[in-house]
Amino acid sequence: MSQPSRPRIGRIPRDSFSPYFKDIKSLPYHESTSGRGTGSHHRLRHIAWNPLSTFVATVTSDKTLRVWNPERKDVKNSTELRGHLAAIEKIAFNPVKEAELCSVSNDGVVKLWDVRTKACVNEIKGLGNAHALAWAPDGSSLLVGNRRGEFFQISPAKSAVISSRQLPVDTNQMAFCWSGEKVFVPTTEGAVRILSYPELEPALHANYAAKDGDSTEFMLKGHTASCLTTELSPTGKYLATGGADSIISLFDTKDWICQRTISRMVGPVKCLSFSFDGCYVVGGCEEGSGIDVTHTETGDLVHTFKTAGPCEAVAWAPTRYCLAYGDLGVLRIIDADKKSAPK
Repeated sequence: MSQPSRPRIGRIPRDSFSPYFKDIKSLPYHESTSGRGTGSHHRLRHIAWNPLSTFVATVTSDKTLRVWNPERKDVKNSTELRGHLAAIEKIAFNPVKEAELCSVSNDGVVKLWDVRTKACVNEIKGLGNAHALAWAPDGSSLLVGNRRGEFFQISPAKSAVISSRQLPVDTNQMAFCWSGEKVFVPTTEGAVRILSYPELEPALHANYAAKDGDSTEFMLKGHTASCLTTELSPTGKYLATGGADSIISLFDTKDWICQRTISRMVGPVKCLSFSFDGCYVVGGCEEGSGIDVTHTETGDLVHTFKTAGPCEAVAWAPTRYCLAYGDLGVLRIIDADKKSAPK
């Protein structure tokens, strides 16, 4: 059930960001530690918010899929969704439905859940070693990718794959453009392909090829190692890409030029997340101890949230300044609405 609305703060300027957040404490969301310490928790691998920021889902390395109420941190107010028999790679809420969650496991099973009833309402099998998942913006279909470069178009209402496509190179976590007509696909070769949807054909071409007979497909090139993830800003102005080279690249979506690179990460960039207004971006990785918040327009570091360990999973809420992240296996949330608006 949706929570009652409460006052939200507006956009926080770059110079006010760190002073505003420096005294806000993170809240832990986990089981009681009376019987075991937080060190016994499994690694938190992925985080997903629903479109209204009223639910946040988490996946841990022991295959636990749990949906939390951000207003109530006690585990008794959360919901565990059971059914996957192998490691869960990605989760994502339907962008137009508050309570429909999709999860993909590396045994090739995709499950659709109604988080209000805990019911698995649909299941699709036989997708290989699946590890990437993205909803089309209108919520009518999903795109699932596996480690062999196969892509599958899925309808949440059908128990069979709509269509499949074998791509020539292995791919990682993709993202849609907001019209749903294109999908940005990072590859193990370090480039990002821009493909039409649902055809999955190259959407942009250069007017020349380096050599006769070479492909004229236009790709974004901003990494010296495998590109692991992509994320489009809520405003649609920037596409962020994260690589195994520990670099975040920001491309403008008008001219497709890499405007700036962020090289403060200390390990491969596993996930990316923009704040609801597109002003700030964060990345998650398996190394380091802190979450750096970068101002997208300047590339400046505006604040670092200190953590006890590496944060592989990190996600801004889609409607407000509320940051969820995993630290030593525990979900933590920093909510700007817990403090009065800045002067």
